[in-house]
Amino acid sequence: MFGEGKSGFVYPFRFAYYVSHRGEENSLLENDKNFSGIEIMFSVPKKFHKRANKRNLLKRRTREAYRLNECRDALRAKLSEQGSTIDMALIYSTKEIHSYKTISNAVQRILEQICEGL
Repeated sequence: MFGEGKSGFVYPFRFAYYVSHRGEENSLLENDKNFSGIEIMFSVPKKFHKRANKRNLLKRRTREAYRLNECRDALRAKLSEQGSTIDMALIYSTKEIHSYKTISNAVQRILEQICEGL
């Protein structure tokens, strides 16, 4: 994903993603009702936040912002019509602890950029 995929930066996140087309090996997963074609990783480096409770707080905020975002459904629909899957990484890249609103806006802009790039 990091070597072959695309990447970008939306403050306070670096993001990387790799789109792959579903092959025969993933045809069994299509029958699964919970399969969305999106694999996502949230990361808060220990380099910026030494305390685990702060890293966990930021990861929880990011996961919740992703879960409640409407762009996620648009991305899922676009991937299913193309027959693709996506691997994504969101890496929190600043030393400040931002509010949920800031994180949510950044996650929304990232998902919109990825949708436009497909």
